[in-house]
Amino acid sequence: MGQAASSTSTPTSCPVPHASQPAACPIQHETRASTSSAPAQCPISHDPAPTQCPISHENDGLNPLNQMPTLSQAPAAHQQVALPTARSVSSIPRDDEVKWEYPSPQQFYNALVRKGWETPEEHVETMVQIHNFLNEQAWNEILRWERKENPGEDPQLAKFKGRPGELSPKARFWLFAGWLLPSRFNTEPPFDRHDWIVRRRKTGEEVRYVIDYYSAPPEPDGSPVFSLDVRPALDSVGSVKQRIAAATEDVWSSFKDDSPAGVTRSA
Repeated sequence: MGQAASSTSTPTSCPVPHASQPAACPIQHETRASTSSAPAQCPISHDPAPTQCPISHENDGLNPLNQMPTLSQAPAAHQQVALPTARSVSSIPRDDEVKWEYPSPQQFYNALVRKGWETPEEHVETMVQIHNFLNEQAWNEILRWERKENPGEDPQLAKFKGRPGELSPKARFWLFAGWLLPSRFNTEPPFDRHDWIVRRRKTGEEVRYVIDYYSAPPEPDGSPVFSLDVRPALDSVGSVKQRIAAATEDVWSSFKDDSPAGVTRSA
């Protein structure tokens, strides 16, 4: 699929737990393409060191009701600003009846505090919006893959795992390419990685997707832009076929775009 991926940024106001690219944003979440503008002022610091989502995505300590870590809704010590405790329901189905829920701003802030990250309390709600927005975009990319493979399929997100600090093989490849040709390829690693296990309802088959989260070049006004590289993991014959088909489609599309006007080429 090349180094293409879907670029996105937060809208003026946005809604699973979870290229030359500048510093990484501390918010998580096969073609990098569409770009939209984010809030006029980003409350998030874009320091040079890559970071990751503050919400733990390990399998231990999950709430059996929602399959998310049990995060306190109580105010943190020395917290000065009251934060909402309401949780937003995502568009991502967990099973036939329930959709995944996002952490509340208070839970998100408690996770930041637990990891020792200093974050202005008044910016936490915006950070949660970005977090949720990126995960919605990741799910939309997965749906594109799934519906090419199985039109009419309505998959579910069975489980997921955050893998911050673990570079995927594809991310390593593009970093190596950036080392060889820094003027052409990205030299910054993704700031986060997730593995999402998608269940296909009709067959019960589970497919692993890898999501690399990048910070893309900001808008002229400084608004942040994020890029998601979403694709099936190369751990099954079916996923390998999906990736080959998508790569072939991209190459053929590029070939047709480069063809002179009025010239028809047969396949």
